[in-house]
Amino acid sequence: MKFRPRSATVRPTSLSKSTAADRSAIGSSRRNFLRGSAALAVVTGSVPGCISLGAAGEVELVWGRRGQSEGRFLKPRAITIDRRDQLYIVDTTGRIQVFDRDGHWLRQWRTPQTKNGRPTGLAIRKSERPDDDLLLVADTHYYRMLVYTLDGERLEDHEIGGTAGRHPGEFAFVTDAVCDHEGCYYIGEYGDSDRIQKFDPDGRFMLQWGGTGREKKEFLRPQSLMVDDNVLWIADACNHRIQRFDLSNGTPEFIDVWGSEGSLPGEFHYPYDLAIAQDRSLLVCEYGNQRVQRLAADGTPIAVWGSAGFEVGQLYQPWGMVIDSHNRMHVLDSNNHRVQRARLPA
Repeated sequence: MKFRPRSATVRPTSLSKSTAADRSAIGSSRRNFLRGSAALAVVTGSVPGCISLGAAGEVELVWGRRGQSEGRFLKPRAITIDRRDQLYIVDTTGRIQVFDRDGHWLRQWRTPQTKNGRPTGLAIRKSERPDDDLLLVADTHYYRMLVYTLDGERLEDHEIGGTAGRHPGEFAFVTDAVCDHEGCYYIGEYGDSDRIQKFDPDGRFMLQWGGTGREKKEFLRPQSLMVDDNVLWIADACNHRIQRFDLSNGTPEFIDVWGSEGSLPGEFHYPYDLAIAQDRSLLVCEYGNQRVQRLAADGTPIAVWGSAGFEVGQLYQPWGMVIDSHNRMHVLDSNNHRVQRARLPA
C-alpha cells in the first residue's frame, strides 16, 4: 500500500485488519514512511494500572502528508467538526481546509493575515439550523476571534478583539473560542494574560477570570476550551491538568481539577485538546505524551492510545482531535502532517 507520487493529489488510505504482510511493509523511519512504505500498525501493550494501550483503538484511515496543495498540511494546529461530520483543519500556512469524515477534500480558504503567526483554535457555534452554524477561529497572533460561515465567508461584524492588551476586550495570544447554549462566547488567551473572558452574543464584554499561576482557577496557557451541558472544560496545558467550571448560573463557578504532570494513566503532559464521547467519557489529546487518553465521566482512566513515532498508530506532537457521529476519533497528528481516524480506545 503506497502513497501517490508527490505530484498527485493524496487520497485517504483505508486500513483493514493487520496482517503479517502489512506489518512487514511498515517503514522504520519517517523518511521511509513518507516514501510510502506504511501500513497498519495497531499499538498494543500495557501501562501501569492495567490500562490497555490501543486495544480497541484500531486505525481505520490515515490521510494527508506534508505539502501546500489541496489535502496536504504543514503542521496542522487545530481541528473541529460540524453537525454533518465535516472536518475543519487549520495549519501553519493559515489555510482552513474542509474534509468529509473519510478524508476527502471539499473546500478551503485562508485567514486574512499570517505574518505574525497562525490560528491555534477552531470551534463551531451552533444555530437553530445546521446551515446557519458558524466557524469560530482563534486568530492567535492577531489578538482576536474571527468568524466565518461554514462556506468560508468572513463575518467581520461578528468578530471580537483585535487589540493587544490586558483590559477587558483586549487579548494576549488567543488560544481558543467557544460558545455556550445561550450564545455567549468564552475566549482563552496566554502570554501577558492567562485568563478566560466571557462576552454576550453581541460581543460585549461580560466578565473575566483566571490569571497566570498554578493555583486552582489560575492558568498557564489555557490551550483548549469545550462547553458541554453547561460545563466549561479547560485544557490548562502548561499546568498539565484540566479544570472545569459550572456555567449554569451565568457566572462561572469552579467545579474541580483533573490530573497532574506525568505519563501514567490519569496524568497529563501538555494536554492540548478535549472531546466528549457518546458515553460521556472524555478524550484528551496530549501534545507532550504524544497520545490520546480516555477517561470515564468521573475521571477514572479507561485507556491510552498512541505513542511517539512516525508509523501508523503513532503520533508526533499531536495538537487536536474530534469525535464524529459514528463515535470515532480523528486525531490531528500535527508534526506528521496527517490525520488518523481510529476507533475509541477501550
